[in-house]
Amino acid sequence: MDFDTASHQRALPGLCPIEAAIASMAVAGSESRGAVFTRREVVEFILDLTGYTVDKPLHKFRVLEPSMGLGDFLTPVIDRLLEAYQRQVGNTRDALADLRDCILAVELHHTSYDQTRALVLTALQANGLSATTSAKLCDLWLRQGDFLLIPLEAGFTHVIGNPPYVRQELIPDTLMAEYRRRFATIYDRADIYVPFIERSLTLLAPGGALGFICADRWMKNRYGGPLRRFVSDKFHLRCFIDMVDTDAFLSDVIAYPAIIVVGRDKPGATRVAFRPAIDADHLRSLAKVMTAPKLRKGRTVTEIACVANGAEPWMLEAPDQLSLIRRLETAYPTIEEAGCKVGIGVATGADQVFIGPFEDLDVEADRKLPLAMTRDILTGSVKWRGFGVINPFGPDGKLVPLNDYPKFAAYLERHGAAIKSRHVSKKNPRGWYRTIDRIYPELTYVPKLLIPDIKGQAHIVYEPGKLYPHHNLYFVTSTAWDLHALQAVMLSDVTRMFITLYSTKMRGGYLRFQAQYLRRLRLPLWRDVPSSLRTDLTKAGKLRDAAGCNASTTALYNLTPAEVLALAVKPGVAHAA
Repeated sequence: MDFDTASHQRALPGLCPIEAAIASMAVAGSESRGAVFTRREVVEFILDLTGYTVDKPLHKFRVLEPSMGLGDFLTPVIDRLLEAYQRQVGNTRDALADLRDCILAVELHHTSYDQTRALVLTALQANGLSATTSAKLCDLWLRQGDFLLIPLEAGFTHVIGNPPYVRQELIPDTLMAEYRRRFATIYDRADIYVPFIERSLTLLAPGGALGFICADRWMKNRYGGPLRRFVSDKFHLRCFIDMVDTDAFLSDVIAYPAIIVVGRDKPGATRVAFRPAIDADHLRSLAKVMTAPKLRKGRTVTEIACVANGAEPWMLEAPDQLSLIRRLETAYPTIEEAGCKVGIGVATGADQVFIGPFEDLDVEADRKLPLAMTRDILTGSVKWRGFGVINPFGPDGKLVPLNDYPKFAAYLERHGAAIKSRHVSKKNPRGWYRTIDRIYPELTYVPKLLIPDIKGQAHIVYEPGKLYPHHNLYFVTSTAWDLHALQAVMLSDVTRMFITLYSTKMRGGYLRFQAQYLRRLRLPLWRDVPSSLRTDLTKAGKLRDAAGCNASTTALYNLTPAEVLALAVKPGVAHAA
């Protein structure tokens, strides 16, 4: 393999399994290795954004491509390098000496490496370089190996590419453990593109620029926190272009892509554009706007200050709404500080066993609870379809002894294979029949607001305290606020604004009403709400009256006319010109 085997053996006894894991990844299929191929127009756009243009002395620059694949980025880089070199030097006599350090492209996958090397060799000879010089440049420019492990010298002026999008479960455990040992930004369920970004940034020269197209999940969600802090502490997020619902790739992908340009220079404002048309002339024009010394006035490109702020989610849309959010965050406590609790329903790990028609669950009466599911609240009110969930926990929070519940024990035995195949069972064989989440039966009888995870608009349903929530439902309870009044606030445009700006995007404009975003909502203390406004909020919530919810919430937060107008803006709809 292309890393120092002896030194790793000294430092890490598990080298051989790591080497084997790398070898397995090097021959994996495209899905397993996260291969997605980028359109030429988009690659040219990214090169323009990073300043890698033919009017510059490109033979004096150093470009890193950490995952070259089939050369989607590498080929345009070489084309630009050779054009700029011939413009400035006029011949290729000293090309080997002049160009030897200009490019370093890394690829793990053997077949892709071989195919791209042949492509580069042909391209160099087509541009007038001898077969010998072309072969030597290929040897200098191209490396087969794991970008996250091979030794590399820093000092690249440009890092460009489309890092692989690979879920952790697709990476061998030994290899994942080594990545975690090396890269502080791998946190929780972070995908492999996260350490790719971290290492790429560390290899930048002062003043250098990274231009990547990659999934935007890390910019707002939990696992991206350490990487956001890393960028905030040491770099400048120069540009962000939302590429969701554009044809940026040569195939359909599930990921939600964005282009980022990050500079190794002082932090500053970020220029932002949304969903440009994938057209060469259009993107060339947009790049000029995005990189101009001074931003022209207009709606197509905005400039936002302080986007990268520690580990905080990046707020890249609707500056007026961002200003409003910051004011509310300064003026009011969080929803939980105001006496409310945000939670999520039970995940069982085997719904086909633990969940079923309530009356058909053949267990003791105190071993099952009526269950609220997403389909029970589709109409905006609860219409229970009669499902229940089996509860393996006693009042003390411990698993109940099976000897005390013969019907429950027999039921579990009939479904033992399905239950024991779960990860949670294998991890804890003695507690093999537990649900992933502990069940708190008392929650069933507490009035609550139920909120589906993914919806186009706020869908906040009052549940009077008869059902236990399923894991696709978030819930809010309160010992302070009237729940119908709180329902009005959560149905309002203010809540939509919080969720829209803080949450990750979904295709089709859907929002994610997850606990991590709901907990960012701000509320006055109930005791500080005037009685007449309490009445208005409660009435609007009970009726689910959108206009009434917005009117009473406007009064609750003392919104100015300008702030009310800002709420009407739909973030991310402007197309760059």
